[in-house]
Amino acid sequence: MNIQLHNHSFSILNIDYVQLNERWNYKNVISPYFRLYYIDDGAGEIYSPSEKIILRPGHLYLIPSFTLCSLKCETYLSQFFVQFFEEAPGGISLFKDNRSLMEIKASEIDIQLFKKLLKINPGRGINRSDNPKIYEKETYYKEYRDLNRNMKTYVQFESQGIILILLSRFLEYYRFKPEEIKKIPYAVLDAINYIQINLNKGLTVAELANYVNQSKDYFSRIFLEHTGSRPLMYIHEKRIERAQYLIVTTNKTLLDIAIETGFNTLPHFYKVFKKHLNITPGAYRKQSLQIN
Repeated sequence: MNIQLHNHSFSILNIDYVQLNERWNYKNVISPYFRLYYIDDGAGEIYSPSEKIILRPGHLYLIPSFTLCSLKCETYLSQFFVQFFEEAPGGISLFKDNRSLMEIKASEIDIQLFKKLLKINPGRGINRSDNPKIYEKETYYKEYRDLNRNMKTYVQFESQGIILILLSRFLEYYRFKPEEIKKIPYAVLDAINYIQINLNKGLTVAELANYVNQSKDYFSRIFLEHTGSRPLMYIHEKRIERAQYLIVTTNKTLLDIAIETGFNTLPHFYKVFKKHLNITPGAYRKQSLQIN
């Protein structure tokens, strides 16, 4: 197996068992964290512009981070869920090539693991007011960062292991074969790391090529081959992902977020954000408040 897969870690945000009704109805959700569900009763659906999946008892569902989807329950839906952030080496997600909605049939072991994950992480549900006006996002996220930091060592190891096992089921089902994972050249990895560290700066393709001692044309070609994006597009994608995270997890102004993610002006930030997500930063913040 590609050893890089072992470098991924996950930071739990929420985990709980909930019974939902028609109020669970949110459109065009794009979250900076993963959502994993086990459905044990009722029915619902998750859908995107290109696909629709019916939530059925006895199945696991995965929504990777930054995947556009809508969530809906018409009458009743009972589910276990966990939301978690992915810490990926070089910023490369396990699901970088598949940001789609995923469904697999749950085994008895999957179910027991999900229940065990909930048992060893009590009090991690979404217990707050539905009124976004009294919901202070940064305080909320700080609370769960503190919970993770104070988590007992054995709980950290067991939680990480369970999440990895559950994710491996999706990796296996959707045919993520190690032999199909191309070895990424050091020049591309170095450039990716440089981008992640310097998102707030005015990065250029020429600067990246020079940093990894490659010609601009050759660097652009191998970067596209191994990431699926041209360098400038990749920079924009990572800036927008970082902006989404800051919009959801902090109360910073949109201007501050634009500056922190390397956009020269607020209009430029709005233009690139809307181009990538088909929604403005302000509307995205309002939407995340309504969802939370």
